[in-house]
Amino acid sequence: MAFAKDLWTTAVVQADGSVKRERNEKRWGRGKRWLAVWVGPDGKEKSRAFDTKVRASRFASEMEADVARGEYVDPQAGTVRFETLAQSWLGSRVVDPTTVVRYETAWRLHVLPEFGKRQVKSIKPSEIANWIADLERRKGTATARTAFVVLHGTFELAVDDDIIKRNPSKAKVVKVPVPKTRRITAWSDETVERVVECHPVQYRAIPTVGAAAGLRQGELFGLAQEDIDFDEMVIRVRRQVKRLGKHFVFALPKNDRERTVPMSEGAALTLLQHIDAFEPRPYRLPWEQPTGEPHEANILFRWRDDRRIAARGFNERVWLPALAAAGVIPQPVRNARGALQYTTNRETGMHALRHYYASVTLADGVNIKELAEYLGHGDPGFTLRLYTHMLPSSHDRARKAIDSRLGRIFSLAAHGTVAEQTVRTHLLDLAAQDLDAGPDLGI
Repeated sequence: MAFAKDLWTTAVVQADGSVKRERNEKRWGRGKRWLAVWVGPDGKEKSRAFDTKVRASRFASEMEADVARGEYVDPQAGTVRFETLAQSWLGSRVVDPTTVVRYETAWRLHVLPEFGKRQVKSIKPSEIANWIADLERRKGTATARTAFVVLHGTFELAVDDDIIKRNPSKAKVVKVPVPKTRRITAWSDETVERVVECHPVQYRAIPTVGAAAGLRQGELFGLAQEDIDFDEMVIRVRRQVKRLGKHFVFALPKNDRERTVPMSEGAALTLLQHIDAFEPRPYRLPWEQPTGEPHEANILFRWRDDRRIAARGFNERVWLPALAAAGVIPQPVRNARGALQYTTNRETGMHALRHYYASVTLADGVNIKELAEYLGHGDPGFTLRLYTHMLPSSHDRARKAIDSRLGRIFSLAAHGTVAEQTVRTHLLDLAAQDLDAGPDLGI
């Protein structure tokens, strides 16, 4: 039975056998007076101190009711620090290494400084709402969403472990950042041609295949001679070069799915010429993890030191100079340290070649499901949302279909039939009779 106990007084049996509560001089006026007492699911007595009897009694009754409903959460459990649970959550993730790096970075830079030292039960929904809104303003939607995943996941772990009763990040006041949709504009054929021509000969096949097959940058860097099937005229996308912190690995393409992309004759000729001019040689990297088993492939594209190509180095030394030379971005300027600095945006990354590939294939009749497979998208719905504005207009096809099937009806409406002319003549005769009769004055 739950009850409230007075800590400032002691029950004393009087001479007549009655019980009277008298001051406990050691406790009187010190600390909180009332102790909420209840029995937990383990059969042991639990307690918590309050200033007033009303609050103590109410709390004890609530704990007793939670035990009866099977919803009991030990109030002391919520005193654990958020960082303790977050480390446990991070360690339990079964995701690809790149995602692990993203989570750990978001935790270290954004979540830990704000909530790490706090007791889990002390974090309020209003604090989370303000934090996530401020983070999105300062660092952008993608960063805010990743940080929220870490925060939300840690709270879910706390709920599942009966440390807190509810996840405060699920409160209505907390608005999860939503990725902002942007209308993608594909480069023209002329722009792609200029960009390719402005690449050094050794690397010219990279943007060519990117535009002709829609491969991601890391997939292009991991493309090997054995992935090119000149008999079936397809490219088998089997790996990518991925950076994990300071290390590089071979890994499956994004979404952990290999795929097959049709290869045009022009793309095949480009690859044949590249292979003839720059003979592929075996290159070895760990598979998926820095400690993974070595994976060897005859990769087509190598850096100047004969090693694999890294995205950052390629972008700074090859891609951006080519864009500037092609007139896609302004010419670079030198910063205070004398280094060349380019003006770029989201539309000027190598992903622009994938967008070009999508626009060309859609214009020539490739459907969304097929395009999603070629691009390696896990969900065709994502492909549709991204490129729906590039789909050829169906208005003309709809007009032609209706004219084809309902042409006879439209012809009748335009010229009329014998029966129609008869009806029209009859209606005109009736109208003339009404006029001859004169107006009906009701006399």
